[in-house]
Amino acid sequence: MTEKRITIVEKILDANDRLASENRRRLNENTIFAINLMASPGAGKTSLILATIHALLDQSVPIGVIEGDTAPVTIDADKISAVGMPVVQINTGGECHLDAVMVENALDQLPLATLDLVIVENVGNLICPAAFKLGTHSNVLIASVPEGDDKPYKYPNIYRGLDVLIINKIDLLPYLDFDMDYFRQGVEMLNPGLKTFALSCKTGEGLEAWLSWLQATKPS
Repeated sequence: MTEKRITIVEKILDANDRLASENRRRLNENTIFAINLMASPGAGKTSLILATIHALLDQSVPIGVIEGDTAPVTIDADKISAVGMPVVQINTGGECHLDAVMVENALDQLPLATLDLVIVENVGNLICPAAFKLGTHSNVLIASVPEGDDKPYKYPNIYRGLDVLIINKIDLLPYLDFDMDYFRQGVEMLNPGLKTFALSCKTGEGLEAWLSWLQATKPS
């Protein structure tokens, strides 16, 4: 029974990976840089997306957003739409992650020919999203200070597959028991030399470094 279950899971992941490759090809054809943005609930995914949009408005960088939620609510999508960027809402029907099929369907609804950047806001979860490729170019995780400094030790898989780590809500460091050295040590053991940005979406501290990386990485 266990072997059969493992085989089924492997087939599901193989099929997902093939479609993720097709999503990547489609993004590349349109010269779009795409990010898979992951985090636990409340870490600041939507806040970072909004801060990024506002900062790049003056530079005329068209951004499309794919919002993943487990329930049919449009709270985050409405915030993106209110600032004038195209957004597609995905209701996963209770699933704890997005997959390549969902992203493919969302790409069909975005004006790809007009976009430079697509940000996929994955479902708030530190386990499931790590297993499913979407076809994006970079996996980015937001870890917020209020979550605690033990998350790399408790959720190692999601840290291993990252290209960028963002430590958000650093404005709360004076008020919380968060050992930055302990946190970074855990990250370094799992993903040596991981590109990391410590910032606050609320105050704007540290955002410039994130934006500079984004501008330097996306296709011109």
